Amino acid sequence: MLKIFKIVAILEGVSYLALFTNMLAVKPTNLVLYKTLLFPIGMAHGILFVSYIILAIMLKFEQNWDYKKFGIICLGSLIPFGTFYVDKKYLQNV
Repeated sequence: MLKIFKIVAILEGVSYLALFTNMLAVKPTNLVLYKTLLFPIGMAHGILFVSYIILAIMLKFEQNWDYKKFGIICLGSLIPFGTFYVDKKYLQNV
């Protein structure tokens, strides 16, 4: 299950960055393209975010993580590049 969580964490981080890129780079230059890309990128990110949190909760009990580690892992999904930090720091041995 850790391997699946690692894959979801990386994909969630990439989708978060794609959403930011769409908002910051595409929106000011091409509003039509921004609106076209917003739904698929947003939907993918939403599904990956929910999957990340559910897997983190499941792994908290399976791996017996303490609340500090669990909190940092969950907080990593809210901060840009946070999931990459979580992958490097907490999921390195997978």
